[in-house]
Amino acid sequence: MLSNLSFKKQRIIIITSFTIIPLLLLLTFSYYPTLELFHLSFTSWDGLSPDKEWIGWDNYKEVFTDPDIFGVFKHNFAYFAVGIVQNIAAIYFAIVLNGKLKGRYFFRLLLFLPYILNGVAVAYLFGYVFDTTQGSLNTLLAAIGLDGETSWLGSESFVNYTLASIGFWRFMGFNMVIYLAALQSIPSDLYEAAQIDGANSWKQFLFITLPNIYKIIELNLFLTVTGALEVFDLPFVLTNGGPAGASETYVFKIIATAFQFNNYGLASAMSVVLLLIVVLVLSIQRLLFSKGGD
Repeated sequence: MLSNLSFKKQRIIIITSFTIIPLLLLLTFSYYPTLELFHLSFTSWDGLSPDKEWIGWDNYKEVFTDPDIFGVFKHNFAYFAVGIVQNIAAIYFAIVLNGKLKGRYFFRLLLFLPYILNGVAVAYLFGYVFDTTQGSLNTLLAAIGLDGETSWLGSESFVNYTLASIGFWRFMGFNMVIYLAALQSIPSDLYEAAQIDGANSWKQFLFITLPNIYKIIELNLFLTVTGALEVFDLPFVLTNGGPAGASETYVFKIIATAFQFNNYGLASAMSVVLLLIVVLVLSIQRLLFSKGGD
């Protein structure tokens, strides 16, 4: 059918089709659900009833005034702190494995392997590692004469850091690969010229490596922050939010509010707040990095 049309008309039809179809998919699976989320956040709905009572800003008031809801953000701080350390470690290993280290391809693969594992499988794996009585970590600590009865997942003070350390193990290799790709894009001539000028390794890192991977650091920090805000699988599988709600994260609270307590209106408002916080964090980060880049 298209063959009977002129080249100009064929071109218009093809371009229009390739434009309209992705836009329809985007509107259907992204923009419409987002708009519906905003609409539900102003209602009181149990997820089943056809009636969605309009209650205005009441859900948002509850989000910000109830410490059991908005206060769980403090539990996410552990994931952010460990994520920063994870990025530092990823940069270090990327620099080391970017050199002429013997067996560097094997070590790259070894560090990247945890990332390809299923998140739930990783959680169950570390459930055995952190087990109080028969866990491999406590067994190792007891073997070297340290406290071998620590309740890693049962202590309110550091349970979130224990869970965050799993994320460190799983995602550090992924970040390392990203930094490694950025490092390999830096011309080697720059380092050779710096060596001739007498610059040591630290100065080469500060004045050559760091400026050239600046945008990648910005990207990874954004992923770290959003990942810290959206943690769900680890506390859900390993602790179910315990002990005494100490490991509940904000997304964990959203899921529980919607599917356990059937309050979809409040859960929608919580989701909108999370979306706005992510946008705010991204804006602040872009502002800070743009100033730093200047």
